[in-house]
Amino acid sequence: MQLNAQQVIDALPWNALIEQLATMFTKEVHSPVRHHHFINVPGAPQATLLLMPAWIENEYLGIKQVNVFPGNSRFNLPGLNSHYLLNCGKTGQPLAQLEGNELTARRTAAASALAARYLARPHAGKLLVMGAGRMARRLIQAHMAVRPITQVWVWARNPAAAAKLVTECRELNIDIQVAGEQDLPEIAARMDIISCATMAETPILKGEWLSPGCHLDLVGSFTPFMREADDEALRRSHIFVDTRAGALSETGELLIPLQQGVIDKSDVLAELPELCRGTHRGRAELAEPEQAITLFKSVGASIEDLAAAVLAYQRSKNP
Repeated sequence: MQLNAQQVIDALPWNALIEQLATMFTKEVHSPVRHHHFINVPGAPQATLLLMPAWIENEYLGIKQVNVFPGNSRFNLPGLNSHYLLNCGKTGQPLAQLEGNELTARRTAAASALAARYLARPHAGKLLVMGAGRMARRLIQAHMAVRPITQVWVWARNPAAAAKLVTECRELNIDIQVAGEQDLPEIAARMDIISCATMAETPILKGEWLSPGCHLDLVGSFTPFMREADDEALRRSHIFVDTRAGALSETGELLIPLQQGVIDKSDVLAELPELCRGTHRGRAELAEPEQAITLFKSVGASIEDLAAAVLAYQRSKNP
């Protein structure tokens, strides 16, 4: 079975995918931290090969291959391509090959929505998205699946990209507006959820903007040199991650403030498996749940890819 990008979208509706992730995080899944391999490309920037395996013994075995070739822009080609191979966990026989870019985007947004189910206030109705790329589109829809969001704002360094996102969302009857640079602090202060999905290497979100009760969803930083929120945001927040193994080894969002003594590893209160298993109740367990600022940092984990691939395979096999 082969599933292209549109077939992956059709097979992974938000509510079903979020529930699939919640279930998968309660299971015994072998999910090693991703493998990085660097590849020299003559006359172009260095490329990266990422391999993300995961398996449930005697059930499913899967691996995602991600090829990051930054120099592809000179050929007018995407800089990132990926695919996912799902296999039988009993025999190793291949079951399905899925287009990986959409699979990744949807499982990433669904993980953020799953975290928001535990960490955002139940009545959260105002969402600010920082960034206007593929992930921003998915994050808006995913968060709307778990919280009663009625108002969305978007900020991006590229005003044309923000305007395009607004047009697309309004066609879906989403109440959305562009946040200008000067208005950003005031708008951020009114938000219930702020979701960041950018390639920023220096913070774009300031802790001094945040109001009590806000939930931060930080998606963009995936290297030790990238971060989206400043030190004050980390200091003020109760911190949660998708997986400690990944978040404490890969993202500058945590590694930089850890190295500088701004936060300690003990400040990471729980990871998604603990939230899904009920060993930590998220916002409900905090001392002042209505006033607490929560922060969820995701770097992506192969367990999420496996969960999405299994769901897409099962729904496509039995439509």
